[in-house]
Amino acid sequence: MNENQEQPAGRRPRVVLLASPATYRAGAFRQAAARLDLDVVQATDTPQALVERWGMPLGLDFTKPDAAIATLAGYAAQHSVDAILALDDSATLLAARAAAALGLPHNDPDAALAARDKWVMREALRRGGIPVPEYRRYPLVTDPALVAGEIPFPVVVKPVRLSGSRGVIRADDAGEFIQAWERSRQIVLREGESLDRGELLVERYLPGIEVALEGLLTNRSLQTLALFDKPDPLEGPFFEETIYVTPSRLPEATQAAISTRTAEAAAALGLREGPIHAELRINDEGIWLIEMAGRSIGGLCSTVLEFGAGISLEEIILRHAVGMPLLSTERSGGAAGVMMIPIPKGGILREVSGREEAALVPGVTGVEITAPLNQPLTPLPEGASYLGFIFARGESPDAAERALRESHALLSFRIEPAITLVAVG
Repeated sequence: MNENQEQPAGRRPRVVLLASPATYRAGAFRQAAARLDLDVVQATDTPQALVERWGMPLGLDFTKPDAAIATLAGYAAQHSVDAILALDDSATLLAARAAAALGLPHNDPDAALAARDKWVMREALRRGGIPVPEYRRYPLVTDPALVAGEIPFPVVVKPVRLSGSRGVIRADDAGEFIQAWERSRQIVLREGESLDRGELLVERYLPGIEVALEGLLTNRSLQTLALFDKPDPLEGPFFEETIYVTPSRLPEATQAAISTRTAEAAAALGLREGPIHAELRINDEGIWLIEMAGRSIGGLCSTVLEFGAGISLEEIILRHAVGMPLLSTERSGGAAGVMMIPIPKGGILREVSGREEAALVPGVTGVEITAPLNQPLTPLPEGASYLGFIFARGESPDAAERALRESHALLSFRIEPAITLVAVG
């Protein structure tokens, strides 16, 4: 709610959720809001032409932030708003700007940009004294053969704005680099980037184990909510995440150091309020922040997180956003894990078998196939989704991980080649 507005007695706090059409997260937030008796309004990224055609009351085109902010301001003038939350990376910068315009708690827009743009992030981390791998930025029109002659290998090629490891490719020599560059460039161009303005980031490949930290910032102070191990090696050439398991099996001192490094990185970026999701690597050189996003964990992964007496991650985030007491943020429910089922190859998904058997594996709490049948599948590095998710709990992280792997082994996917029609005439 705007600080100059007075909340009417008995009014339900209202939260605006900003999301892309493909988000997995909206349902969990709506369920959490119902448990808290909050009024939730979802604003989905929609092209301006469709907003005007359909007369959507809160239709927003995220690519036109000034118009979107004006629409949100007009809505807030008629309906008191207590918080604006971004559910996807595409909305974090808009959420920060809109919340600032409405006088709501928010991250500085520059900080939101730093958590969205990999080049801006690396620059902010370096200025803040946070270790970063050697990195350079190049225009899309650059000849990759020239770049290959001036960089040490191995390296990773990254689009500066895409998330979920899309377009992220490792190269160990000049030949692999040229192929990785061309592939990543095509991915960026298909996403609408212009050839003359687009850029790619090239940075030194960091070996080591990888973890994910889920946290909550309150006035710049970080509270670690969960730390996930990623037991499958992420060594390239692509970096598709599969298994997350919590609690972490790393030594307590290492876990504490990971939380400290994450807090330092958040401060360097200027983030101060709300959820963060961080990816870090640990090796003999130290702890490295790979990515940090100003939103909660992606996909359906939050399903395995439970706090206090059955409180979900989304409930904690909503409580924080509207100023309700957080109650317990201690994770409960024992060890838990989730597998993001990878797409083995591109094509048309025709059949999924073994679901019943996979769901009956001891420790498995759910198997959800989210990819629709008879629709095309695109694996990484071009793709942006998974076949589905497997959820498990166990007496230990090892037990939860074993259940996920056993369940996944029982699934079978029939994927047929896509047929390309060629016009004749």
